[in-house]
Amino acid sequence: MSPIKLVALDLDGTLLDSTFNVESRAREVIRQVQERGVGVTLATGRMFRSALPFAQALSLKLPLIVYHGALIKNPVSGEVVWERLLPLSIVEFLVRKARSYGFPFNVYVDDELYVEDVRPENRAYADQARVPLHRVDDILAFLRKEPIKFVALHHGPELDKLEEEIRRELGESVYITRSFPHFLEVISREASKAKGLAILAHLLGISPKEIMVIGDSFNDLDMFHFAGLAVAMGNAPPAVQAQAHYVVGTNDEGGVAEALTKFILER
Repeated sequence: MSPIKLVALDLDGTLLDSTFNVESRAREVIRQVQERGVGVTLATGRMFRSALPFAQALSLKLPLIVYHGALIKNPVSGEVVWERLLPLSIVEFLVRKARSYGFPFNVYVDDELYVEDVRPENRAYADQARVPLHRVDDILAFLRKEPIKFVALHHGPELDKLEEEIRRELGESVYITRSFPHFLEVISREASKAKGLAILAHLLGISPKEIMVIGDSFNDLDMFHFAGLAVAMGNAPPAVQAQAHYVVGTNDEGGVAEALTKFILER
């Protein structure tokens, strides 16, 4: 195995424990990893403003891969390295579909979260991400700029039906993923975590075989296939674990610290 030069960490279910805080051992291990000259970044579906406090607490300097790869942005300078937005025509389709199902939804513009109704699902999402909600009467009348992401929120099999309709009608014109089973997330077809990681690696002059990724969900699988070393958390679904090179403890058991220690600090 090639020496690891870059580590990409998912946040929810990976670096963050079940209380949505950085697992205690991970802080010290990440510090030691960076002292060895290994770069560390975050690769998350979260907004930049939601991921930034974690990056700052961990003294991360590399650009962050956020919105599932639709935005790569430097946490220190604020420089946007790469960004892909959703066409307004597609967002209009998505909004009308979510309305027809009666589902709450989020729309993201300029790293702000907009909703039509502040329903429990929207509030829970905002509380988890630790970001404010902005309510508007009609999201389609409000939008003047292309959003970066659309999310429909619903617990239950009806969300699968909505996903089927979107895939059938939009096909390859969008990228659809889920960070949690009840979040149906849509971004530009040109974006993904793997795409973001490839752009960052090229910028740093690092090859895929020198990259380790750690994740817990299906939205991490494209990174698993891109990187030289893919590590799944113990709380990941079996189907995700099956596609990793190695499986560590859960996000409440210090799985990230375990992986970084085994594959970097003990090498």
